[in-house]
Amino acid sequence: MSHLYVATNGLSVWSSSDLGETLLRMSTGTGMYSGSQVWALALHPSSPHVLLAGTNTGVYRLNQKEEDWTHIPSPMDDAMLVTALAYAPDNPDVIMAGTQPAGLYRSEDSGKSWRNLGVPMKPYALTGYYLGDKPFPEGHPAAYGRKHWTRVTQIVFDPTDSSLVWAGVEIDGAWRSSDGGKRWERSDQGMKSQDIHGYTVVHNGGRVLFATTDAGLHISRDDGANWTMRPIDSAWQYTRSIVERPDGTGVMFMTNGNGPPGTAGRLFRSRNYGVDWEDARLPGEVESSAYFLATNPADPKLIYAAATLGQIYRSIDGGESWTALKRRLGEIRALAWLPD
Repeated sequence: MSHLYVATNGLSVWSSSDLGETLLRMSTGTGMYSGSQVWALALHPSSPHVLLAGTNTGVYRLNQKEEDWTHIPSPMDDAMLVTALAYAPDNPDVIMAGTQPAGLYRSEDSGKSWRNLGVPMKPYALTGYYLGDKPFPEGHPAAYGRKHWTRVTQIVFDPTDSSLVWAGVEIDGAWRSSDGGKRWERSDQGMKSQDIHGYTVVHNGGRVLFATTDAGLHISRDDGANWTMRPIDSAWQYTRSIVERPDGTGVMFMTNGNGPPGTAGRLFRSRNYGVDWEDARLPGEVESSAYFLATNPADPKLIYAAATLGQIYRSIDGGESWTALKRRLGEIRALAWLPD
């Protein structure tokens, strides 16, 4: 059996012990306020029952046996949103956290202490997202109060070399570290957009890095120094999450839609390490952009997918077929599942 966790923007975390058939909101009595904005969930690389959550009030650790949360004090508490979390694969004492406004923090003692890395990410962007095609320049009186706050969307370690780490920022480009996340540099040469949504690293005779953006899927074969946009067979090039199925067979999944939050979405599947992509055919009408995915090495055949405005899907055959779950939630921000 397994336990599904669904993070939402304002309704905390929901959980299910029956493959998503029944979803219950985790109450304030479990240690996290039931009205929390929960933006990130991170699996522990070696302890299958440990889960971290990034929220609008800091970082929390799940005690799966008791189904409750413990707050981990950090500099991010009450000052910003914790929007991305990642464990180092070979040393889970090392945890990376990303925030809104965009910033990166690092712990080397499993969250007991944290260091602000001072990465020069922009705290906000003035973009057409708010003002149409001709935004007011910075400093113009009309620009005040119209800032698009940047945020770290995902942090990914190379699963075989934890010295290599990548972080994506919405909206401030792609970043990388070659020393385990201590020092960072921009790595977005060739990117068609500075709006980075997600990453995954695939090893198939060499390291291939994939990044999803609002302008499409990008691929790098030199650790992120240079990128090439790879169009997909969709009317929309807007892509969000990308994962490799954790069985080493080269099967991958990527979410797609017509914008944030969108009114339509698709799930794509590759059977050859991201070379070719096909529609995985989620059932029924996907009513907002497909955003999030959840896999776990404990059972590579069990996969969850979600659209941003609450629809959740499940596959128990490795993504060959999908079931739409009955319960819909509010805005979903992350998915994860743990073995019981």
